[in-house]
Amino acid sequence: MNTLANRVSALLRPEVLALSAYHVQDASGYIKLDAMENPHPWPEAMIDEWLEVLREAALNRYPDPAARRLHEALRSSGGVPDEAGLVLGNGSDELIQIILMAVAGSGRPVLAPEPTFVMYRQIALSLGLPFTGVPLRKADFGLDMPAMRAAIRDRQPAVVFLAYPNNPTGNQFAAADVEEIIALTPGLVVVDEAYSPFADDSFMSRIPRFDNLLVMRTLSKWGLAGLRLGYLAGHPAWMEQLEKLRLPYNINVLTQISAEFALAKQSVFDGQVESIRRERGRLGDALAGFGLVRVYPSQANFLTFRLLSDDANAVFAALKDQGILVKNLNAAGGLLSGCLRVTVGTAEENQQFIAALRSVLSGCQHGVS
Repeated sequence: MNTLANRVSALLRPEVLALSAYHVQDASGYIKLDAMENPHPWPEAMIDEWLEVLREAALNRYPDPAARRLHEALRSSGGVPDEAGLVLGNGSDELIQIILMAVAGSGRPVLAPEPTFVMYRQIALSLGLPFTGVPLRKADFGLDMPAMRAAIRDRQPAVVFLAYPNNPTGNQFAAADVEEIIALTPGLVVVDEAYSPFADDSFMSRIPRFDNLLVMRTLSKWGLAGLRLGYLAGHPAWMEQLEKLRLPYNINVLTQISAEFALAKQSVFDGQVESIRRERGRLGDALAGFGLVRVYPSQANFLTFRLLSDDANAVFAALKDQGILVKNLNAAGGLLSGCLRVTVGTAEENQQFIAALRSVLSGCQHGVS
């Protein structure tokens, strides 16, 4: 029978049919600590100034296709080396897609240590690229370097993705290990620095040393998640080719104007980042104070913790019942079994989370959950 379902199955690639759509929880009515966003709003005076700047937006015209002013602002604020080329994307997701589209015909796989950002695997599979995940060390989520060396040698990957710091674990891999991976890899190594504002190290300045190194960043975690703006830096030989796959006008007028405005106010966001880093320390100390909870070191704006005796699904559900939304990593299984991830919020939000978690864990210990 020529049903619609049969026609869909006949037309679409098996890789697409096998995928599950990326799911985002409905956060309406919750204290939202699940998506690694900057919890701080803009100051009122800054919002008023921004709205005045937006009056310049010519919405009847296409945006500058090269986003030239924004390029220069990003180079300056991000410390992009003069020798590096730059490609802008509608968030990091589009940049990942562009990179993988460029190598899709190579017949070589994509490789990443796992658990990590799910879109590396998701986009690779959607494009029909084989994907190899190399498990992190169970004890500390560090790179298993013997396994990485073997995978690179045996698989000869077209692209290796390294989230630096890693999401969802929060740790920053040893820089010497990352440099070794770059040296061993025959293809590209993409160091994803989405959480660079909260970390103590970056590979941006190392681009001139490695001609197969690309450094990817986003402004989402810094405080502009609603704009969807990412950028990719690397040797111009790569950037010139990747630029061919960037869709024209992918950075819209409002994003260009708003990002330029925000980058000129960097001190405001830097102050918010410092506040988040301080709260990360306080939140980590509070979590460490709970019995039977292991909190992992983080260089990002979130903390991953493992429940050593309580059921993670039950704790997640109980927190949600109290109006606190965190990320349930336990659902992924494997190395993340028993883990939850909490975004560092405002001081008040963090206090509410800790109070709710204390109540939930106390209830679990008495058999309530």
